[in-house]
Amino acid sequence: MPKLVATFFALVLGALPAASQAQEAVVPASNVEALFTDKNPKLRANKQVIYHIMKDLLEAGHWDKASLYLTERYIQHNPNVASGRANVVSFFQGMGIKPKPVPARLSAPVVQVIAQGDIVTVALVSTLPHPKQPGRTYTTTWFDMFRIRNGKADEHWDSAPIFVMPN
Repeated sequence: MPKLVATFFALVLGALPAASQAQEAVVPASNVEALFTDKNPKLRANKQVIYHIMKDLLEAGHWDKASLYLTERYIQHNPNVASGRANVVSFFQGMGIKPKPVPARLSAPVVQVIAQGDIVTVALVSTLPHPKQPGRTYTTTWFDMFRIRNGKADEHWDSAPIFVMPN
């Protein structure tokens, strides 16, 4: 048995240099709208809250509607934004993006939406500059997770690093 384990690790470690150079592109779902539905009415309602946060607030910039989708205390685990609905609204309005018509469909490149209990997780395609190949990009996955309370998002997690806003 130990020889089998050693052989397995030798194969895996031997493949690492090649694997680190290869990548399957992350692609969005063909029907993003369907990801925000569910047979379970409660899970569907939770997914719809997040759908409208993404479409109405983040894409269309209608932060005047934030009280429809975010609790007043909205706990934020992103290191760039303070907790509280007012702080989140101020942060996004401070980016200078003007509200535009709410699109008929979400344009975000969503890969998957998973709801369980009061948690909804959204996986999105993230395209970033390739650090080893100037002028090229690569795809990876960005995750946002929300806790729903009384029909509104009450808490948010993501993997955002601290960033500096341009002047």
